[in-house]
Amino acid sequence: MAPFTWLAVSTADRRAAVHDAEDRPVALVLGAGLRDDGRPTTLLARRLDLAAELYHRGGTEAVLVSGDNSIDSYNETDAMRDYLVALGVPATKIAGDYAGFSTWESCVRAHEVFGVDAAAVITQNFHLPRAVALCRAAGIDTQGVGDASIRVRTTATVYGYVREVPAAVKAVADTLLRPDPRFLGPRESGVDDALAAPR
Repeated sequence: MAPFTWLAVSTADRRAAVHDAEDRPVALVLGAGLRDDGRPTTLLARRLDLAAELYHRGGTEAVLVSGDNSIDSYNETDAMRDYLVALGVPATKIAGDYAGFSTWESCVRAHEVFGVDAAAVITQNFHLPRAVALCRAAGIDTQGVGDASIRVRTTATVYGYVREVPAAVKAVADTLLRPDPRFLGPRESGVDDALAAPR
């Protein structure tokens, strides 16, 4: 429990509900799976709803969606982009990371590949302390924006909290050892282009 507690305490002042969130130039949305029909799961859709809310109120200027596209038949990133576009976020304001295979990899790639220095990382409350800590360790000035999913997906949320206890151990190790992502690759201009695009 010690790593889980440390993550919760050390990130407490860096986490907020969407209406209290500080402005950041980029909103980083972490993947959370797709339905059988290719649409975002409920938890992922709720993360994207928060990103769209931040964008429309002027709290962020670009959205980086980070997901899994390791096989041709599974494209989390494009599904996230399509969902945001349907919510009125211009496609030109959305950048996609197709190799966000874990929270740590998404954070490192956001900083190293896409040049993100400051971001609002968006996920469920149970996952938020770990996401904030990992993004900060990756070099990003991070504001965590959490979704309180307990009333909508109770079982999944309870499972999420249980899962965070062992996941916190690996997260603490990642903050100390800072392993390279599975794929890093050259610098990409997607976030820069999204920031420069007109609203």
